[in-house]
Amino acid sequence: QVQLVESGGGLVQAGGSLRLSCAASARIFSANVMAWYRQAPGKQRELVATLTSGGITNYADSVKGRFTISRDRDNAKNTVYLQMNSLKPEDTGVYYCRMTVIPSNADYWGQGTQVTVSS
Repeated sequence: QVQLVESGGGLVQAGGSLRLSCAASARIFSANVMAWYRQAPGKQRELVATLTSGGITNYADSVKGRFTISRDRDNAKNTVYLQMNSLKPEDTGVYYCRMTVIPSNADYWGQGTQVTVSS
């Protein structure tokens, strides 16, 4: 069982930056996809960004050019990051980390970290 722990959330003014971290309790050697989701109050959880173990990234249109998903360089820390720049009030929500292991489709979620962007 893999545990994911997010950190780095907080309160920031519009235009500011935050970096979220997602630390996995174990290193996964199988192909996997790491993802960040967010959920705003009263809204459904939405996909923000994905990163495959092969290094392919994808972003929601609303965050392209502002957010960057990455892993630590040698993956020794089993950590994935979400660098968020030029934050907007509509980026407010709880941000969740997710790991999907391929081909078993084992699926893990973190507990979430709150991001609040004030106008």
